[in-house]
Amino acid sequence: MTSNFKSIIENAYQHTKPLKDQGKLATYIPELANVNPDKLGVHMTKIDGTSFGVGDHLEKFSIQSIAKVLSLALAVKFLGEKIWTRVDVEPSGTKFDSLLLLETYKGIPRNPFVNSGAIVICDILISHLENAREEFLEFVRDLSDIPNLTYSDNIADSEKATGYRNVALCNFIKSLGNIKNDPAEVLDFYFDMCSLEMNCEQLSRTFSFLANGGKKLNDGKKILTSSQTKRLNALMLTCGFYDESGEFAFKVGLPGKSGVGGGIVALYPNKYTMAVWSPRLNANGNSFKGMKLLEDITTHSEMSIF
Repeated sequence: MTSNFKSIIENAYQHTKPLKDQGKLATYIPELANVNPDKLGVHMTKIDGTSFGVGDHLEKFSIQSIAKVLSLALAVKFLGEKIWTRVDVEPSGTKFDSLLLLETYKGIPRNPFVNSGAIVICDILISHLENAREEFLEFVRDLSDIPNLTYSDNIADSEKATGYRNVALCNFIKSLGNIKNDPAEVLDFYFDMCSLEMNCEQLSRTFSFLANGGKKLNDGKKILTSSQTKRLNALMLTCGFYDESGEFAFKVGLPGKSGVGGGIVALYPNKYTMAVWSPRLNANGNSFKGMKLLEDITTHSEMSIF
C-alpha cells in the first residue's frame, strides 16, 4: 500500500469524521436502531493483497442489501444469462421497496438490487439449489475466507417481524407469476441473506474478486468469468445506490453497493476494493458520511473509473 493512498484515506477520514451528520438510523428495522450512530470506518484492499484501514473498520455491522450483489453473483454463476428473463438491468428511479413499477412491467423488477429484484433472485436460487440458504452461506464463507460466518438470527427476526413491505412485494410478484416458490420460504431466505454481518476489512476482501476479473485474491479461484464480472460491476454503477445511483456515479465515480446498515462497498477494477461504514442514512437510504468519505477519497486520489 503506497503511503500516498494511506495519507489520502486518513485525511478523508479526519475530514469526514467531524462533519455534522444529517442522516438517521434505519429505525424501521428495530435491531438496527440500537447501533451507535457515531461509528465511522473505512478499509481498502488492493489487488496486490495489501490493505489498510482507519477508524471502526474492524467492528462488525449488518451488511443488509450489500449481500444482494453476492446472491446475484451466485445466481449468475449457476444460471448465466437465463436470469435476465426474470429481472431487468435498468435503474429504477424509485425507492428500494417501491411497488409502483412492478405492475407496469408485469412482475419483472427493474434490477436485482431493489428489494423486489433481490427477492426474485432468492426465488431463482431456491429453485436451482438443493438448500439455497446453506449453499449461499457456504459461497459467502468461501469468498470472505470467514469459515464461521453465519446469519444473524436477531437481525433476521427483527426484519421478519416488521418487513410488511417486503411481504407485499413478494406476494404481488407471485400474483404476477414471477415467484415460483412459496412466498414464505422466499422471504425467509431473503431476510436471512440480508442479516449477514461483516466489518469493513472483511467486506472489502469479500468483494475483491469483482476488482480482480472474477477471481479470488488469495488463491486465484475463479468465481465468475470476466464478462460476468464486468456486468455485475456495471449494475453496481447504475443501480447500486437505489434512487441515488446517478449521484454516486457523478460524485464518487466507482461501481458500488450500499446497505441500510450504513455500509458501502465500492471498487476500482484491477486496482482496489474499499468498504466504509457509518450508520446514519440520508433520505435515499445510503450512508451520509460513507458517501462523503468515498467522494473525498476519489477526488483527492483521482482514482475514479472516469
